[in-house]
Amino acid sequence: MVSPFRVDAIIDLAYGALILLAIVLIATLEFGIGIAFGLGVFSAYVLHVVWKMARFDPEWMTKAVEDTVEEVVDESLEKQVEGVQSQVQKAVDESVEARVEKQVKDVQAQVEAVEERVDRRPREDEVEELVEDSIENELE
Repeated sequence: MVSPFRVDAIIDLAYGALILLAIVLIATLEFGIGIAFGLGVFSAYVLHVVWKMARFDPEWMTKAVEDTVEEVVDESLEKQVEGVQSQVQKAVDESVEARVEKQVKDVQAQVEAVEERVDRRPREDEVEELVEDSIENELE
């Protein structure tokens, strides 16, 4: 029986020969034919390497997919959290702004009410006049 390492080495050499053949086809024949053949050989070689990596390290593919998914989920989650935070902050800012405006209006209304009461009260000089008039009226 043939050793798996020898089979892998022979397959790698065969892919190398096919890539060399693609280069020769590009140089001698039509450019498009060589490129098409080369892309086919290269894509098959990539599949072979992925298969080999998965075979020699079964957790390689799982770990690679897990890492990729984790990165994508983390980025997506971060963006969503940032979006929610900005919406919450905006809502809080608007709420605080509305409360402050309401409190300012309430205070202004109270100040106006106090000013009206103060304006209705007689001033000191008016009180003195009234007192003098009433004293004069009583004396007379």
